[in-house]
Amino acid sequence: MERITIKAYAVKHKLSMFNVMKMIKTGEVKSDVFNEKGREVTYILYDDESEKKIEAQIVPLDEKEEDEMTETLDALSALRAEVKALREEVDALKKQLLEVPIKEKRCSPQT
Repeated sequence: MERITIKAYAVKHKLSMFNVMKMIKTGEVKSDVFNEKGREVTYILYDDESEKKIEAQIVPLDEKEEDEMTETLDALSALRAEVKALREEVDALKKQLLEVPIKEKRCSPQT
């Protein structure tokens, strides 16, 4: 059995550290707490048999979810381009306003 940190385990299986901690608390993953330099560090006991079971439980992203994510990213990039164009238009209008001379109103002197 190999010892692996929670962070390394999360990176290896593309999970969040929170989900790994939940797996430890529910007992899905074998773990042990060691005292290193006065700190308690939790290590996951990594073996091939338990990993096969866990990998079967981890749900991979479906192609549908990936397509939805791609569509969302495309929409986001289109919105960013539109915002950029609108900002350029606003800047051009501001420049035009600064170039227009301001006519002063003169009041007639009161007698």
